[in-house]
Amino acid sequence: MERFLGSKADLIYSLLRFFSGTMFACHGAQKLFGVLGGHPMLSDPEMLAAGVIEFFGGVLIAIGLQASIAGFVASGQMAVAYFQAHAPKGFWPIENHGELAVVYCFLFLYVGARGSGALSVDGLLKKRA
Repeated sequence: MERFLGSKADLIYSLLRFFSGTMFACHGAQKLFGVLGGHPMLSDPEMLAAGVIEFFGGVLIAIGLQASIAGFVASGQMAVAYFQAHAPKGFWPIENHGELAVVYCFLFLYVGARGSGALSVDGLLKKRA
């Protein structure tokens, strides 16, 4: 499989970054704007901060603009979310409903380590320079 998919790694990473960033931004949009079935949480400073990180971080990750920084911050936010909201309900993520927080945490840690990639705004800006 590596021979077949290996040649598509940049494209697959860009798709992973785009769709995960977009879904993360949707969570932020729920908290900030009350759309997509959410409710605005602007009066709670912690939820406001989470909404800002999720929305703007998700957009930056999706388009590949400073994705290393955005991914690192988003990863940390998801770790905090997991330990504050899910871990007190039980040890295993499958039991405490924290699977998505754990997956986002490690996915965005990978984005933080790998960066925006070739197919990104950062990649376009790098080609112009």
